[in-house]
Amino acid sequence: MEKLQRMTECIAYIEDNLEGELDMEEIAKIAYMSKFHFQRMFSMLTGYTVTEYIRNRRITKAAQELLNEDARVIDIALKYGYESPEAFTKAFRNIHGISPTAAKKNSHSLKAYPKLSFQIQLKGDVEMDYKIVEKDAFTVVGKSISTTTVGGENHRTIATFWDESNVNGFTAELAINCGELGLLGICLEFDQKLENITYLIAAEKNIEEVPSDWLESEIPSSTWAIFPVHGAMPDAMPKVWQRIFSEWFPSTGYEHSGGPEMEVYLSNGDPASENYYSEIWIPIKKK
Repeated sequence: MEKLQRMTECIAYIEDNLEGELDMEEIAKIAYMSKFHFQRMFSMLTGYTVTEYIRNRRITKAAQELLNEDARVIDIALKYGYESPEAFTKAFRNIHGISPTAAKKNSHSLKAYPKLSFQIQLKGDVEMDYKIVEKDAFTVVGKSISTTTVGGENHRTIATFWDESNVNGFTAELAINCGELGLLGICLEFDQKLENITYLIAAEKNIEEVPSDWLESEIPSSTWAIFPVHGAMPDAMPKVWQRIFSEWFPSTGYEHSGGPEMEVYLSNGDPASENYYSEIWIPIKKK
């Protein structure tokens, strides 16, 4: 569980530097991970993006100082990295629902985001099956959306995207030309700060002429860790994702290679059935 210990060290570093510059590369180095992998693991373990956590902690600390110290709003704003009182007031209001000035008069309305801590435990009661496979590059076709990861909005948006695609006939049309992997849900791209992702509902390309409103993308050659998912959609999938990042990565010699991730929905079976079988594919490399 060495990786989870390093994540705890990252939290300590963030706390010690809330008043200064926090560089994502430096934080990731403490965890001995790439910036990409650190941000993915942090998000999966905590439900927050790193930048969201830092922002919430800074606003929490700022609120405490507003109430307990005779400090001006502008001084606290600059102390926690805001360029102007207006920017600070906007961020403060988004978290607490009131302005910094009003907070001085009514502290009962404030929220607090406590410092995170990681419970480092050995979980051997439930085995986690997986296999490692090599797969050459292949082309997929489908439709995509861009969604923010802040506050878990991506989960809600992606679920709606699937619902709409099932209702409007897109997934049925896509399924006619599916390869052996069936329908794919692909986290195609992550922005630098992990605030947005591009998500693609797709299938392996098996047709020459692709509809004009479909996207065509190449999935690079990779070594994949493949995890079986047993159970009805959509509830079964998030549980396995969480275990991958909280248990599997910390206890193995692999790390995320930074490429697209795939949810594989095989053609056979009813996704609403408790016996439904699907898979999660994650590109990996040796540490």
